[in-house]
Amino acid sequence: MFTGIIEELGVVKSIAINGASGCITIKAKKVLEGTQLGDSIAVNGTCLTVTSINSDGFSADVMAETVKRTSLSQVGKGDLVNLERAMILNGRFGGHIVSGHIDGTGTITKYTKEENAIWVTIKAPDEILDLIVEKGSICIDGISLTVATVSDQDFQVSIIPHTAKETTLIHKKVGSLVNLENDIVGKYIKKLMENNQEEQAKKASGLTMEMLEEYGL
Repeated sequence: MFTGIIEELGVVKSIAINGASGCITIKAKKVLEGTQLGDSIAVNGTCLTVTSINSDGFSADVMAETVKRTSLSQVGKGDLVNLERAMILNGRFGGHIVSGHIDGTGTITKYTKEENAIWVTIKAPDEILDLIVEKGSICIDGISLTVATVSDQDFQVSIIPHTAKETTLIHKKVGSLVNLENDIVGKYIKKLMENNQEEQAKKASGLTMEMLEEYGL
């Protein structure tokens, strides 16, 4: 699990996506402290397993599901990436619960300056927007952020100077893809509600497990 508080900006040394999977090597320093083979590091919000470590960086395999769900296939040599080690139990929980399992990608459509803040507008698919609420949490490229506004097509977050300096978000161009992870609490609530609605529908129709068993189904 992660918190969405970025620890370091890493630099992509190499990335090779062969077909549907591949490997990425990242130059880093801070996130190497205490890290061992098999540990998890979130790269732009994507939970990856460390497969090799050297004095100035680490490598991780990228499986097909990761390539399909995230924007990592568009990352190139020399690009900056947000890095965060898995959270430890005796640390401060400054962001929100982040699993590192990306739900999908969104597209940056606008940057708007407002005094010391920068508003970022991101277009996202319906299945992601359905789980976004105003003043709720969203993880964008691994960054824990508060949703300022949400519509049926996009949502907005406001970036303070510290976040702008310590992450990659404002360095991206309009049209760039970003990894999105919905609040895990919201996902569980939606699933429970859907299951409850299915049960209610079955009861309303008179269909029960006993009836199905009686007819050999």
